[in-house]
Amino acid sequence: MDLVPPDEHELLVFWVSLAVLAGVARLLGGIARRFGQPAVVGELAAGVVLGPSVLGALAPGVSGALFPADRVQTAMLFTVGWIGVVLLLLAAGYETDFGLIRRLGRAAAIVALGSLLVPVVVGFGTGMVLPDQLLGDGTDRLVFALFVAAALSISSLPVIAKILAEMGLVRRTFGQLTLAVAMANDVAGWILLGVIAGAASTGRVQLGDLALTLAGAIVFFALAATVGQRAIDRLMRSARRRSESTATTSVVVLSVLVGGAATQWLGIEAVLGAFVVGVLLGRSEVRDDRAVARIQEITTVLFAPVFFATAGLRIDLGLLAEPETFLWAVVVLALASASKFVGAFGGARLAGLGRREGAALGVGLNARGALEVVIASVGLSMGALNQSSYTIVVLMAVATTVMAAPLLRLVVGGWHGTPEEVDRLAREESLRTNVAVRTGRALLAGRGGPGSIVAAQLLDLAWPPQSGVTVLSSAAGGRRPDVAALHDVLVDRPVDHLVTDTGDGPVDDLLREASGGYGVICIGARSPATGGGVVSPLIDELLVRSPVPVIVVRCPPTADGTLPWAFGRAVVPVSGTDTSRAAQELAANVSARLGTELVLSHVLARRADPVISSVGGTATLPAVDPPWRDPRLDVADTLLGEADALAARHGARTRTIVRTAPNTAAGINELARDCGADLVVLGANMRPLSGRPFLGHTVEELLAGCDATVVVVAIPPGWGSR
Repeated sequence: MDLVPPDEHELLVFWVSLAVLAGVARLLGGIARRFGQPAVVGELAAGVVLGPSVLGALAPGVSGALFPADRVQTAMLFTVGWIGVVLLLLAAGYETDFGLIRRLGRAAAIVALGSLLVPVVVGFGTGMVLPDQLLGDGTDRLVFALFVAAALSISSLPVIAKILAEMGLVRRTFGQLTLAVAMANDVAGWILLGVIAGAASTGRVQLGDLALTLAGAIVFFALAATVGQRAIDRLMRSARRRSESTATTSVVVLSVLVGGAATQWLGIEAVLGAFVVGVLLGRSEVRDDRAVARIQEITTVLFAPVFFATAGLRIDLGLLAEPETFLWAVVVLALASASKFVGAFGGARLAGLGRREGAALGVGLNARGALEVVIASVGLSMGALNQSSYTIVVLMAVATTVMAAPLLRLVVGGWHGTPEEVDRLAREESLRTNVAVRTGRALLAGRGGPGSIVAAQLLDLAWPPQSGVTVLSSAAGGRRPDVAALHDVLVDRPVDHLVTDTGDGPVDDLLREASGGYGVICIGARSPATGGGVVSPLIDELLVRSPVPVIVVRCPPTADGTLPWAFGRAVVPVSGTDTSRAAQELAANVSARLGTELVLSHVLARRADPVISSVGGTATLPAVDPPWRDPRLDVADTLLGEADALAARHGARTRTIVRTAPNTAAGINELARDCGADLVVLGANMRPLSGRPFLGHTVEELLAGCDATVVVVAIPPGWGSR
């Protein structure tokens, strides 16, 4: 193999130009943000400043030294940029919720058609009337008109994704629709560009090539959604079980490269493959937010700014000095903006969406960005455009990108969406900030006994509907356990059943499986341990060793042997810690689903001094003159107020109580008996102590002596910061 690396001078020029480009892009990106614009506007402007429009005009020698017209130098610099756009699309795909888009499938299809057809028709008509001096040498008018149609129809998925992300609009319903429609626009635009390129080179449209590209795209999507999803799930699960912290990051990067290579081979551009792989990683049962966040950080700092800046390098605003060229540039910009807006807005209204949603879609899809520059470059290289028409198309790309952010801010300012959207966003924000109840897959250990049935019930009530559950059972006596009751409880969510018989012991089997990307382990226990243990030998060992939260459900048998299927009232101790919040998250979700009344309680240790205690908001005053208020009550009121607000955001039914007692465990036990609670939910830190777990005296006393079902949400050290 005869590989020819760049020489020392070429490498020096590369490193200097990369440093200058990245530095100026980051600087101008920061300035753009200070003025309320997304950073991408400043990053594009960096290329304009460093390119022929400014630096090339003022100091052509410096510009030529930094960015020489050399194929090797250009290739090295632009390769860094293309890595950036591929990684940027990975993050955009990762945030795309295709479940939501499927629910809006009709609207997405109609908006996609409108935002494509109207610009294509307008672009074709514009191409037919533009003056001859804008045509490339020897270019057929029909080919030129088709090219203008393609240029007006495309939306830049990378730019749209970055604008929406920087403005915090990706999770909005119109944001998800914008990404889906932009992806469709890009696919159609690249296919149309391929047809035009074939027509330019042969003088006729290559229908065979078009059919092959369409078929290839359909096959790619089908394989990605089936074989690709299973492969990514398996690779991510395997990587999570390895000790190396970079294992999942390696899987993410390699998957993106494979997906990008596949779509590039199909002639549709690598960015589409990267976007699809991002979607698959986001939908994976073993998704790893930290791996994608690590990639996104370096993309934001280096790769993406370089990509957008290299796009700006190709712009020569000096060509607009000619009045006729400038006039047609204004006309093309106006027609491009109007046609895309009218097509998207009209499609949105036809699909039954509101005016503001339609306007937001029309504005967002108008951003052509750097991919339009790529199309313009293709048109220039194949002779469809000359330098003047190339500059017009690039100017249109930059102008629509610059206009997108302020217009979006104008359209969506003060508008929070429909009540359903507001509720969905609130739930997503709650899950994002939760300590324990998150969207990851749950691991339920059990063989179908009463304890595991109640554990399954609590999992089903507390965890989001999209979270799957794996039931893990150990084989006993060679017989497969009957877990039909667990499947019945979890009937509305994805469930699979694994039976382990490795001989390593049930705890090792549990932890081996848990390392494959689960967010929580849930396990039931019917009675507390004897002989100095906390719950049972198995659960005690699990609490010492588990790297993820463990939910222990200690469900004592009732007098008649039935299970407490519906909890009427739950006592939830509040202490202001992360572990207490984790317990509140679980209890609030149970209340929202079942209607369970939550008794949010704070227990004060009894002291010799007289104290005012409040029960259900009613103050009782000891017979002391003058009365003295315990300052601890102010802290208790604050903690209970915060807990009540958290429960209200989940839609839970609550009341708050402050109690005094000899100790916290006694106060909670007494309160549970007095109010008839059938459930107590507590949080605890998992701390090993002389080979056994120590969950705190309060938790251990309640596990041993409380008559109600006790649920302990045990959090490993440092979990809240992950």
